[in-house]
Amino acid sequence: MNIEKALKIADMIVFEKTGKHLNDLQQAVLKVTLQRETYKDIAKDLKCSESSVRKAGAELWQIFSERLDEDISKSNFRSAIERWQNSNILNLAQDVVVSDSFNICEKERHPPNTPNSHQPNQQTSHPKQPATPHQDLDEMPELGDFYNRTTELETLTTWILQQHCHLIALTGIIGIGKTTLAVKLVHQIKDNFDYVVWRSLQTSPTFAEFQANLLQFFSQSQQQNSLKNTQKPLPLIKYLQKHRCLVVLDDIHHLFSSGELAGKYKPGYEEYDYFFKQIEKLSHDSCLLLIGWEQPIKLAQLKSKKTPIPILQLTGLDIASATEILRDYGLAEIDNWEKLIHHYQGNPLWLKSVATQIQEFGENLIELLPDDAILLPEDLKDTLQQQSDRLSETEKQILELLVMKNQPVSLAQLLETTETSPSDLFNILQSLCRRSMIEKQENFYSVPPVVREYSSSFFG
Repeated sequence: MNIEKALKIADMIVFEKTGKHLNDLQQAVLKVTLQRETYKDIAKDLKCSESSVRKAGAELWQIFSERLDEDISKSNFRSAIERWQNSNILNLAQDVVVSDSFNICEKERHPPNTPNSHQPNQQTSHPKQPATPHQDLDEMPELGDFYNRTTELETLTTWILQQHCHLIALTGIIGIGKTTLAVKLVHQIKDNFDYVVWRSLQTSPTFAEFQANLLQFFSQSQQQNSLKNTQKPLPLIKYLQKHRCLVVLDDIHHLFSSGELAGKYKPGYEEYDYFFKQIEKLSHDSCLLLIGWEQPIKLAQLKSKKTPIPILQLTGLDIASATEILRDYGLAEIDNWEKLIHHYQGNPLWLKSVATQIQEFGENLIELLPDDAILLPEDLKDTLQQQSDRLSETEKQILELLVMKNQPVSLAQLLETTETSPSDLFNILQSLCRRSMIEKQENFYSVPPVVREYSSSFFG
């Protein structure tokens, strides 16, 4: 087999696995491999470091090993390609058209059916589609009703696939739709990863338990890929460095203490913090998505010189999307429906709760109530109780102060009316905002209508 033909086959394999053609460095690595030359020769020709050449080679051997189901290295690459051809796997010609002159510039994967995507032969009856070989999504909820979150989806997709962010947090008050958004995201981007894992932390596993669970998944998946079942499991971070992985951790707030400011780890759970620091600072192509009512308090400290950790604090649905919920419950024709959406902050869970109660009493229930009336069905009270139970005593004091005011309060007024030190006050306000229990507009703070109504029963 000549070099040109071997490179064409290699390009086809790499594209099928990654959605990208061989770039200049990868092509050079394969050329010298086929010519029995050294990595030092490539580094000299391309004027780059030998370590970067070796890294590119290691990535290629990993791709070929996974795709050809055998251990591929620099020494056996040529023979592996020849065996692949001789076993008639090149009948892919029925499915994929290989150009005589392929583009060696790196190209991003395009969605199916876009003008620039690599399309299989339309006449074949069995077109091949890229797929993620290893997924553990047993703990991921069903998607269910999904209301328009186009902007948020695009933001998360950009952070993960284009900006290659290592660590991302998706936060927001209970019921706002964080998990639903994440499920939709995973469905859209999962085929861009070698491994996809969803884990709920609702049971508050220790880091040792969490790590053992993921290591079991990764090691079992590797054994299925290889006849060599005697390999020792790697440390967790090594799997994330060796493969491109998407790991989603839902209910992360269960790692944090109640009665403390938002995001402070429970005693004995600080190992998660060290793990998140590794994820952010080490070199790899994986992504960890954290979902919860709170973000780790130290997350803001994990940043490069210019770019902070991406944190998306989810807010309510827009009027058009929230109206879809009311329409689903037969309430789209009620008067003042925009005010109803505003009162409940476009929160999908809250709107469904109150819509159910209105539905049971009849649409004229709204007409019998004052314009500023806030209904709190028992199931909605229960969800708010879960959020309120996590507040520290100092947060409750500042929240009570804000509830007693009938209008937004400035920071200057708060400093004048509380005995709390400025430093402590700033931390408390920051924590309440992170929990979405209060809102900040410019330098003024206020309590959302539903939270105000619920809290008033406690503060009088």
